[in-house]
Amino acid sequence: MDNNSGSVSSRGSGFGGLFGSGGHGYSNTELAGVPLTGMSPLSPYLNVDPRYLVQDTDEFILPTGANKTRGRFELAFFTIGGCCITGATFGAMNGLRLGLKETRTMAWSKPRNVQILNMVTKQGAVWANTLGSLALLYSAFGVVIEKTRGAEDDLNTIAAGTLTGLLYKSTAGLRGAARGGLSGLLLTGLYALYNNWEHIRNSSQRISL
Repeated sequence: MDNNSGSVSSRGSGFGGLFGSGGHGYSNTELAGVPLTGMSPLSPYLNVDPRYLVQDTDEFILPTGANKTRGRFELAFFTIGGCCITGATFGAMNGLRLGLKETRTMAWSKPRNVQILNMVTKQGAVWANTLGSLALLYSAFGVVIEKTRGAEDDLNTIAAGTLTGLLYKSTAGLRGAARGGLSGLLLTGLYALYNNWEHIRNSSQRISL
């Protein structure tokens, strides 16, 4: 009987050494009363201390002095590209509407299809160029103002929008430039108001209380 138990234990230790888990094996009942002083309990599913899975710090390491949000220069490429795509899509739909309207008296034929396609292409290019130019001017003014002031806030947005409208309509004379600047001021002002609406509402509630 002793020989059998000895052979079983030797085989168990042999398999344990084979798989890298040598030493005595303890059951859960034997380990239940062992205090874990200064240690967190191990996960019942993974043999990993759970405290190592908690991320108390940022996931990415940023350079010294870098902001956690994108600056205007990084957002400029997305803004310009998005405006170009939006303008091309809107222009194509408008061109399709105009093409169908102008050729409604024509029968469905190759000349009508070509005329509609030309209208779609022309309107898409015009609107993509218009919105892309506005986005380029707005982004350039925003980057320059941000670097000049050394701060990023809604004042940069409003100033960039006003200057964009002034410059874009400068070829239409003083009245045209004034209208363009006023339009840019109004649009960017509404955008800034939308971004800060929650803050304004919370501030008004505190004042009323």
